[in-house]
Amino acid sequence: MSAAKMTEGSVQLESSRAPLFYRQSEPATGDVKMSVLLLHGIRFSSENWLNIGTLEVLAGAGCRAVAIDLPGFGRSKSAEAPAAVGEVAPSSFLKEVCERLGLSPVVLISPSLSGMYSLNFLLQHPSLIRAFIPIAPICTDKFTAEQYRSVKVPSLIVYGDQDAQLGEVSLRNLSSLANHSVVVMKGAGHPCYLDDPDTWHKALTDFLNTL
Repeated sequence: MSAAKMTEGSVQLESSRAPLFYRQSEPATGDVKMSVLLLHGIRFSSENWLNIGTLEVLAGAGCRAVAIDLPGFGRSKSAEAPAAVGEVAPSSFLKEVCERLGLSPVVLISPSLSGMYSLNFLLQHPSLIRAFIPIAPICTDKFTAEQYRSVKVPSLIVYGDQDAQLGEVSLRNLSSLANHSVVVMKGAGHPCYLDDPDTWHKALTDFLNTL
């Protein structure tokens, strides 16, 4: 794997007085094939993507990868969230994140809690999204099968087979996405990427290679 250039920074949004923290990885060569935005779950932050090696794997695959700490989490604790936890956030939030960081069209990785941000963004601004990788996100039941069918963005639905609640619910709803494939991670729970990083990274890079 080629060396990765790792940096940290913050981005100021109009919707929040305090900035959002992010970690970024890029190919050391500077030759970027695509941009990836990584969100996180309620007990996690961008640090998890660093610790399990996903940022490095993405840089090695020729991607510029940005992992943000969502408002109220990690090193973005002072940033105001645009919606209460579990409610659908305005699509303008991630749109502004991508604009400020120059990420569009972006590959969007969205586990668990972050579904409250990603799903509305996907439905409202599909032209800004190169690919969508939901990992048992919340809020999938807040949209209709017809809405999901209208999305032509290539999507990889990932979940652990031990995640009997969110994994199965999100799969059932997201299966209406017009252009999707599914990876079931055997023996893995809700944060399946933490339970089995190697399988997660192979599924991720295999999918990116199809784009």
